Amino acid sequence: MNEDITVNEHNNDGEYMIRCENLVKIYKTDEVEVVALQGLDLDVKKGELMAIVGNSGSGKSTLLNMLGGLDRPSAGSLYIDGKNLLKFSDKDYMIYKRETVGFVWQNNARNLIPYLTAQQNVEMPMILSSAKERKKRASELLEKVGLAHRKNSRLDQMSGGEQQRVAIAIALANKPRLLLADEPTGSVDTKTSNKILDIFKELNKSEGITVVIVTHDVKLANHIDRVVAIRDGRTSSEIVRKRSYAAELDEMGDMLSEKAESEEEQTHEELAVLDRSGRLQIPKEQLEALGLKGGDKVRVELDDAGTGIKIVPPS
Repeated sequence: MNEDITVNEHNNDGEYMIRCENLVKIYKTDEVEVVALQGLDLDVKKGELMAIVGNSGSGKSTLLNMLGGLDRPSAGSLYIDGKNLLKFSDKDYMIYKRETVGFVWQNNARNLIPYLTAQQNVEMPMILSSAKERKKRASELLEKVGLAHRKNSRLDQMSGGEQQRVAIAIALANKPRLLLADEPTGSVDTKTSNKILDIFKELNKSEGITVVIVTHDVKLANHIDRVVAIRDGRTSSEIVRKRSYAAELDEMGDMLSEKAESEEEQTHEELAVLDRSGRLQIPKEQLEALGLKGGDKVRVELDDAGTGIKIVPPS
């Protein structure tokens, strides 16, 4: 990979896996131009597990495709694992997708070959390794996702949740440093969804792999410490836990009481994000509470204590 695409220590302290600054993506045809990302800022630390949420058309899928090396940014800055993706050649992208990033799709058909066994599916990305190495690595990964007992089963003999766990094992086959998951729980029931999320959390903890889950389901905030919301192609807010999910589980023990479940939302707070250009997106619910809509003019003032700001609707 070319040396000039690697960011030096002056620009990156090694703490971050993903750094997006003023990221822009424009899709053009002969008749129309669509701005999918409009100056998005996002930092994700190495070894972090986080989620990106947004409605259809918000730009989250566009961002996912660029993080996965499936699409090229139009402008701005995008560094992943210290590499500048805006300077990537086609060969650089090929190496990046093979060595740095793993992908789990909502549609299992993009990950799996149905007439092969689970073991054979996981071995496929490692075709350049020796047969012994492939077999050992595939067996280890299937054990990590709880499917060691199903390794000789064909995919068409497995449930949707089991197939998704095989897809996770496949995404990890080449030991990526970044794992991207596109709606990984979108086609399974709640119990299976929780099991899949538990696998991501365990892999994040045991392997130290950075995990980014893209979804439309804001309920993921109940299981993940940091959730970034995207609206209109920009980072709009972050839903963060006041205490980590692991710490709460330690306190509650194995049995979660109904009271604990009812108070779950109180463990989170939603923070508006001030981007590097000073722009601020106010959460939709707060805009509605103030009776504001896009295009309205407001006053931004210091609060009475002079320690914060307040947004004053037009009189």
